[in-house]
Amino acid sequence: MNPKLLSDVAYLSSAILFIIGLKFLSHPKRARRGNQMAAIGMLFAIVASFIFIWGGGLLQPGSNAGVLIIVGILVGGLAGTIGARYVAMTDMPQMVALLNGCGGGAAALISTVEFANFAAGRGESDPLAFGATLFGAVIGSLSFWGSLMAFGKLSGFMERAITSAFQKFLTVAVFLALIATIVWIGMGAGMTAFYALLGVSLLFSLLMVIPIGGADMPVVISLLNSCTGLAVAATGFALREPALIISGTLVGASGTLLTLLMCKAMNRSITNVLFAGVGAGPVATPGAAGASGPAKTAREISADDLAMLLANIQTLIVIPGYGMAVAQAQHVTRELADILTAKGVDVKYAVHPVAGRMPGHMNVLLAEANVPYEQLFDLEQINPEFERCDVALVIGANDVVNPCARYDKSSPIYGMPILDADKAKNIIVVKRSLKPGFAGIDNEIYFNPKTYMFFGDAKNAIQKLVTAVKAAE
Repeated sequence: MNPKLLSDVAYLSSAILFIIGLKFLSHPKRARRGNQMAAIGMLFAIVASFIFIWGGGLLQPGSNAGVLIIVGILVGGLAGTIGARYVAMTDMPQMVALLNGCGGGAAALISTVEFANFAAGRGESDPLAFGATLFGAVIGSLSFWGSLMAFGKLSGFMERAITSAFQKFLTVAVFLALIATIVWIGMGAGMTAFYALLGVSLLFSLLMVIPIGGADMPVVISLLNSCTGLAVAATGFALREPALIISGTLVGASGTLLTLLMCKAMNRSITNVLFAGVGAGPVATPGAAGASGPAKTAREISADDLAMLLANIQTLIVIPGYGMAVAQAQHVTRELADILTAKGVDVKYAVHPVAGRMPGHMNVLLAEANVPYEQLFDLEQINPEFERCDVALVIGANDVVNPCARYDKSSPIYGMPILDADKAKNIIVVKRSLKPGFAGIDNEIYFNPKTYMFFGDAKNAIQKLVTAVKAAE
């Protein structure tokens, strides 16, 4: 059979599987199957490339390119398998940032090779391919270095936003230098100008991510993911590879839509996320006296007293946050929920769209703990339930339950839709301390007359509570 026809069929199959897999990812019950289908689609794309290369006789006699391709696949497959099996779920946001950066870096490397061919006169005189090569280099470099910076922020290195008038001026200057370098290359400059373009892209990507705080990283990762998709699609045009064009376009479009949806969930624009520097200000001192009045105090509760409270309730809403992820408390939280459910308590989970450090972070953690999908509710679904709720159990969440977002126009989180935990009859907050969240402001819910603070590492604290609940039976 014609190798070209076989490769085209494989490419078409991979595109269909990519689209179906992406659709299946929209629901937790089908997400695993969707991921598997997308993986099979990628396998089809690899097979199609092999058929096209070997069947079309594109390899030069004596070339070791085929061996290098196979070695690359084996090394990448081994690294991916090790990462998937051994990286902790709490470190998954960092891994996503690294994987996303690898995609952008690969696109930048491909663009470098293609430009070298143009510069040496080996490439065809195609303005579309030439423009796609430059675009892939810039966006791919931006995605690679920006993702590495995001990895650092997610890992706790330089987590807070860093902004200054000089930094903003420097960012504008570097952006103008980027445009000037592109014009320079368009006027016929060679590899020296291209290397300068990669260097300026590196500097611009770092300056773009430095002013963004750690809590805005979910949006930034999504945005960088869309950049990776665009870079991959651009290399697809340069290489005339339909699989790269289709997959890159899907990633770019879905990443852009997800970015806009997450911004909407925070009631902020993408420009506000990128340039406002939320989280750059000084951290407030919890409970300290302010301009509006004396110091505030929070009430603490013991595990035994909390167990007595839970023994007399009918409804419980659990609000997971990044503190639950760091402590890996999802399994013991599900154990507590199972005990209470067996006693007739109606247990639900309220998942804020930007809770955690990546899109869907809380959903993934709860799914790992085998929490029933029927118990998971998003913000719009669960907020009307709080007024009838006996206990709202906040585990490691902070700004997403801060009531000042509703009325304080001076607050950096003003206007952000929050979970209405303060409207519950009783509020239990599991947290290490009264330390403010990312926004650097006191959380008013800590000092609510209905709130009890249950201090400690989330996993240890909930385990003590489970023990106390069992002892009270």
